[in-house]
Amino acid sequence: MNDNELDISRRDPALYNADLAPIKKTERRWGAFEIFNVWSNDIQSLFGYTLAASLFLSYGLNGWAVMAAIILAGIVVMFLVNLTGKPSVKYGIPFPVMVRASMGVHGANFPAMLRAVIGIFWYGVQTYFASTAMALLLTALFGDPGGTLLGLSTIDWISFVIVWLFQIAIFWSGIERIRHFLNWAGPLVYCVMIVLMGVVWFQAGSDLLPAIGTIFSGGDSEGSGHPVTAFLAITGTMIAYFAAVVINFGDFTRFVRSEREMKLGNLLGLPLNVAFFSFIALIITAGTLVLFGETLTNPSDIVERVDALPLTIIAALTFFAATVGINLVANFIPPAYDLANLFPSRISFRMGGLITAILAFFIGALWVSVISRIGVPGFVNALGAVVAPFYGIIVADYYLVKHQRLDLQAMFSSDPDAAYYYTKGWNQHALAAFGLAALFSISSVWVPALEALGGYAWLIGAGLGGLFYYGLMSRQRVETPAPKH
Repeated sequence: MNDNELDISRRDPALYNADLAPIKKTERRWGAFEIFNVWSNDIQSLFGYTLAASLFLSYGLNGWAVMAAIILAGIVVMFLVNLTGKPSVKYGIPFPVMVRASMGVHGANFPAMLRAVIGIFWYGVQTYFASTAMALLLTALFGDPGGTLLGLSTIDWISFVIVWLFQIAIFWSGIERIRHFLNWAGPLVYCVMIVLMGVVWFQAGSDLLPAIGTIFSGGDSEGSGHPVTAFLAITGTMIAYFAAVVINFGDFTRFVRSEREMKLGNLLGLPLNVAFFSFIALIITAGTLVLFGETLTNPSDIVERVDALPLTIIAALTFFAATVGINLVANFIPPAYDLANLFPSRISFRMGGLITAILAFFIGALWVSVISRIGVPGFVNALGAVVAPFYGIIVADYYLVKHQRLDLQAMFSSDPDAAYYYTKGWNQHALAAFGLAALFSISSVWVPALEALGGYAWLIGAGLGGLFYYGLMSRQRVETPAPKH
């Protein structure tokens, strides 16, 4: 038996269940189109639009430069996910199993649980944003009876619960149903965004181009500063937005038929997709300045202001579908795997998703009154900084330490002589590398003296994580030239 095969009769039940097992190539059905739609739904979510639109307004930078920074981020992320996606295409394993090679068979629970916590946060936040689209629809059809609790009206609460239950129902039906949902939700939202752009452009008329010029000219802003600093900060913030998906991209690529299809899907879904979507966001944002005298960054608010009931209904349903789509892929699937990895014999993939949904309910409910007060870019950077070092550790381990060869059997073995058991199932060098790198990356977000580095938190954490890990593991190989296998 070679390293690419798993003898389930020899696996440790505490490390294995059917959801974590390698997927054979003959059983994989995802291609470039599915990967493209993973990114389409991620970028086109209401939160993604709000972030992209706010970046045109927050840094006092010329709008063309902002677009270039966002596109550059898409190119960087494409390169990053090609690296983390490749091992799972080759071996068919999800992120929490792959990370056992670097962190240890028990130590893998640490990054998996941190990733699960971040996924739960994103699930709650995206559920709230999806519910704003549903609230828009319900208000247009039935009106708003009034009343508020924790910053949400009665319609807001009803919408939030509807979206929350709908997502659980889709998730519970299985990965194939999720794939079908994404395959129509991604392209459909583009159609509606183009229609919305056309409506705004038509209503704004000849005043639109001067408004674009106003945004493109840069100017006074709380975030203004040196243009290069602002450019890099925008790029870093957009990279951090994708960070939660970047680190566990293997959760998706394990379903892909080939590395070539993965790379094609990433090319279409990231730099090209980001460029087009950013252009739409720019036109619509400039149009709101003309039509309403202020720049609106939430598409639900824009559609609400545009007096067209058919557009309101169609847009509300589409925004809802797009945001639900990325929630299912990026924020349900990863925590479900991560929680299943914690107790494989007790927690299944479905049960992990249900736990995620229950905990995330409270995050979404408190988004308006508490969590959003720290600011969108700061929120994105802080969450990205937490997991950033693990990206560097995973990549350095697979490409530089393991030389792209993994032992599947060892990933499901708690034998002290197994390759990934290390010290009682924990790789202390990886843990030390994470601690050192996380100290720098998190400090760059929260320490006022390092505020200028906030936009680069993810890149700093990932780079240092890989550097420290490779240095420590290289030293170990020098000190112990004959490691046990």
